[in-house]
Amino acid sequence: MGIAALILWLLTATGGFVLLGTWIAKGGVRQPDSSHLPAPVLFGHFLLAAAGLIVWIVYLVLDNDALAWIAFALLVPVAALGFFMLARWLPVYRSRNSIAAATTAAPERHFPVAIVGGHGLLAVTTVVLVFLTALGVGS
Repeated sequence: MGIAALILWLLTATGGFVLLGTWIAKGGVRQPDSSHLPAPVLFGHFLLAAAGLIVWIVYLVLDNDALAWIAFALLVPVAALGFFMLARWLPVYRSRNSIAAATTAAPERHFPVAIVGGHGLLAVTTVVLVFLTALGVGS
C-alpha cells in the first residue's frame, strides 16, 4: 500500500506542477493582485506537499512507522490549504465567461478543469492510503 501511495502522490504532484506552472505563466507571481489565490498559500501548499513526499520516500526506504505518521501530519495542512484554494478557485471557474472575469484575468482562470479535478481526487486518495499505511493496514 505504501508504494501505491507513492505512485498516487507522484501523479498528484504532476497535476500540481501543471497548475502551479499555469498560475506562474499566466502572471500569478508578476500580478499577485489579479489572483484569488494568495501566493503564500499556494507555495506553502507546494512546499509542505514536497516535504511530505520526501518524508514518505524516506519512510519507504527505512520502514520507520514514525516517518509514516510525520508524512501524514504534513498532508493535513496540505489538504486544508488545497480545500481553501479550491474554494477560492470555484467562483473564478464559474464566472470564467463573464465580462468581469475577462477584465480581471485571474491567472487561475486558465486552470484546466480536468487537471484540477484529477489533482483533487488523487490527493484525497493519497491521503487515505497514507493514513491506512500509517495505521498498518495491509502490512
